[in-house]
Amino acid sequence: MTSTPIPFSEPQSRRSRTVAIRWGDHSVQLGGAHPVVVQSMTNTDTADAVATAIQVKELAQAGSELVRITVNTPEAARAVPHIREQLDRMGIAVPLIGDFHFNGHRLLQEFPDCAQALSKYRINPGNVGKGDKHDKQFSQMVEAAMRFNKVIRIGVNWGSLDQELLARLMDDNAKRSSPWDVRQVMYEAVVQSALESAQLAQRLGLPAEQMVLSCKMSSVQDLVAVYRALAARTDLALHLGLTEAGMGTKGTVASTAALSLLLQDGIGDTIRVSLTPQPGQSRTQEVVIATEILQALGLRHFVPSVTACPGCGRTTSTTFQELAQSIEAHLRDQMPIWRKQYPGVENLKVAVMGCIVNGPGESKMADIGISLPGTGEAPAAPVFIDGVKVHTLRGEHIAQEFQHIVADYVAKRFSVTQN
Repeated sequence: MTSTPIPFSEPQSRRSRTVAIRWGDHSVQLGGAHPVVVQSMTNTDTADAVATAIQVKELAQAGSELVRITVNTPEAARAVPHIREQLDRMGIAVPLIGDFHFNGHRLLQEFPDCAQALSKYRINPGNVGKGDKHDKQFSQMVEAAMRFNKVIRIGVNWGSLDQELLARLMDDNAKRSSPWDVRQVMYEAVVQSALESAQLAQRLGLPAEQMVLSCKMSSVQDLVAVYRALAARTDLALHLGLTEAGMGTKGTVASTAALSLLLQDGIGDTIRVSLTPQPGQSRTQEVVIATEILQALGLRHFVPSVTACPGCGRTTSTTFQELAQSIEAHLRDQMPIWRKQYPGVENLKVAVMGCIVNGPGESKMADIGISLPGTGEAPAAPVFIDGVKVHTLRGEHIAQEFQHIVADYVAKRFSVTQN
């Protein structure tokens, strides 16, 4: 029997222009050969500088490399420099993005300290003004970006699409001998809005290296279709996000499906998971999901990965579930410290398995793993390090003992002095 090797499926590569988003000496590079960047957005009242700075810090510590804040009122614009100052005092260098709609041209002119404290401006072409005011007010925002040397994101959203542009394309479509489907016209309107706005910004003098484009849709297939068309027609850096994705499982699955399809195509330089938080849930959940998407695709590593048994009739005890949850939470909690102390620790692979069927094998394949006893098995849990059985744990404190073993392994393997 003859066969050919099955090729390993790797994400494609789309080489976009490199964009540097800076604050002080800190710079976030996106596009080009740089890794995909994670961003998120606060849901605090920006005028409350303390609450907003605290949430920005939480998002940054969770892994968000850019954080967007709403700037919608004079009070919010006035608070932005104070938010930046508090973050700087806390040692949080994450760049801030100002989200502007309707009155951004005025706020950037009237509050130059706000314009300076932000590292990037988000402009929605559908919300910068109607008729003769559109180009003038858009131009004022671009001119502010050039004056303060800031990046802009031209962020089209299908829910606030430029209605004049859409009407024009509908009229053009009606004249075709074979008119397009209405959905196709909408796709074209979204893409053209982004591209025409980018061309106007460039005519005003803004370099392509200071621009990011996005075309947000709320349906997975719509988003994929629009971004594939957009990526084929520009080399500008692209921000991905499924808008109004929803909450809980629905929002998580929809965002994961949409972003994964595009990222596998090599499309996307920065991403956000626009997840509606469930009551009592932390805003950081959207950051966790975004980092998990990139990690699952093998595009980046943010935290050690935990392989865990799904459970079956052999594992009627919840011990392995509790241990897996405990270990995963422990690793994520330790990352803000470990990331500084132990370079490369995010590549660690841990296995927490539930019975003898796959437990020893998966544990050997991980850097460090534990195989817990299934129903009816001997009450012993072998621990494997680098493929070799080195311990057997018993008793009521297996979780704590295993955490200590993991911590010791991390310190020995990833310590700078050891490398």
